[in-house]
Amino acid sequence: MSSLALDRGPTQVPAIDLVANGKILSTVPNRLGALEPTDPSIGVEAIRRLYHEHGYVWLKRFLDPVAVNAFRGWVFAHLARGGLIAPGSDPMMGLFANAVPDKSQVDRILMSLVRSVAFEGFCAQRRLAQFMDEFLSGISYLHKRKIMRFTQPGTTTATPAHYDLVYLRGGTSRLVTAWIPIGDTPVDMGGLVYLEGSHAIGARMEEAFARKSQDLSAEERISAFNRNMTEGGWVSKDLPEMAERFDTRWLIADYEAGDVVLHSPYMIHASTTNQSASNRIRLSTDIRYQNVDDEIDARWSNHWSLGDML
Repeated sequence: MSSLALDRGPTQVPAIDLVANGKILSTVPNRLGALEPTDPSIGVEAIRRLYHEHGYVWLKRFLDPVAVNAFRGWVFAHLARGGLIAPGSDPMMGLFANAVPDKSQVDRILMSLVRSVAFEGFCAQRRLAQFMDEFLSGISYLHKRKIMRFTQPGTTTATPAHYDLVYLRGGTSRLVTAWIPIGDTPVDMGGLVYLEGSHAIGARMEEAFARKSQDLSAEERISAFNRNMTEGGWVSKDLPEMAERFDTRWLIADYEAGDVVLHSPYMIHASTTNQSASNRIRLSTDIRYQNVDDEIDARWSNHWSLGDML
């Protein structure tokens, strides 16, 4: 567990080649490192200092892992109706059915789940809510638009590199993202990877965007699809090239049920493809908090919908 001082972690070479958007991250080992874990018991002030210094904080076993796995099982029990889960298997394992699921039915079920009381309760559970009040030094606000993603093994699905403020420019920049792996997510399952020190890079990119976008309409300025951004607001789909260009490393981790990663809206992150040897589906949620007194992006006051262009 980390103390107040975070040392630069050792180069981490995974047992498999990590792939994102057709590129292999582990081609150059010195461009990979280990995400540093933090023991939540060090207290909010120390956690806040680490967050501001490094752009993220990985809180180990912050949530009850039994409750997290129970919620995972509840989600996959519902998604099983669309043929996503191996018949007869424990839904909590999230074993892929190795067949083509009914995508339209799976999508409908997923959109029902993100609107459910159970998902709201998972995201707003007492310990997390109380912690965010302290962390944000006031009453915390949880954005209604809460994303729950699953990634099947054996697909090429991976999230390109980006920082979150690109999608939240209609409100305050004093945001905090909580990324929560719902179940154990070892590195081969394609959890989030973070570009070391990139909260400073993201801030510089945002300043440059603001300077060259003064002639855009207010609506276009807050859109991730404006003419001064890459497609969809991505910074890059070439993760190895990014590490070389900025002379830094991608930080990877074996996440466990109960872990929570908080990251800055400027912190550049991405995911890799799910290469689970045990054929398990990755499940996670990413939710955003801010102080309720700060300006709120009105576009995030609706439930997440597939294809909502945010």
